[in-house]
Amino acid sequence: MKARKPESSARRARVSRLRPSSRVARTAAPRASAEPSALLEALKRSGPLTIRELARDLAVTYEAVRQQVAELVRAGWVAAGEVASAAGAGASAGRKPGPASRRYRLSAAAEHLFPKHYDELTGELLELVRERYGGAGLTELLARMTEARVRRWAPLLQGLDLKEKLRALTALYEDKDAYMQVEWRPGAPALIERNCPFLNVAQQHPAICSVSVNTLERLLGCRVVREQRFQAGHGRCVFRLRLHEARPPDPAFAPESQ
Repeated sequence: MKARKPESSARRARVSRLRPSSRVARTAAPRASAEPSALLEALKRSGPLTIRELARDLAVTYEAVRQQVAELVRAGWVAAGEVASAAGAGASAGRKPGPASRRYRLSAAAEHLFPKHYDELTGELLELVRERYGGAGLTELLARMTEARVRRWAPLLQGLDLKEKLRALTALYEDKDAYMQVEWRPGAPALIERNCPFLNVAQQHPAICSVSVNTLERLLGCRVVREQRFQAGHGRCVFRLRLHEARPPDPAFAPESQ
């Protein structure tokens, strides 16, 4: 039997770059901080490609790419696209197109792996609102954002006691937020957020934090004070409920005092 030729170190390195981290393989919803693999980079640069085209682009074997594509499809990072035109005749003759004739593309979830500038865009829009409409215009915009959040959350909190409401509101920023916790203190419980998802924008425009404060006050019916804040270097925001200070049911939006 013919001896197998040892794989070169250069090829091993190329194949290794194809492999995503264990987090990539397990997760169908990537985070912006994750690093895309060479295969995902190739799809981003070139658009939909077949496995053979990817193998040629990445200078690795067809089988290595096939296995990686299958893994990324299962994880939700890559989606199967149209059949390559060269294989169209076979498909039309009744033969089901195989992996070699299928083009693959990035999924919508994988887009978050690549540079995005949402913070800069949001900050620019807020600055333009302030320049064009003044402080009153910005306040009206934030008030509308608060109303939208109250309408979304109010039905979800109906019939719950205070502790249940607070547990539900740990998802105020993100579903199943691992960084928002309840601190129970009789008469003055708090919601503590250790990972503000809007931090970059909030650092430039602290007024947007008033949306969270006003939303909580409207939903819980009491005054809420942000005792600690990221902007002050505390590394977290602490929204303290003052249960003894009732808030009117339909108050005007009130910017947070700094």
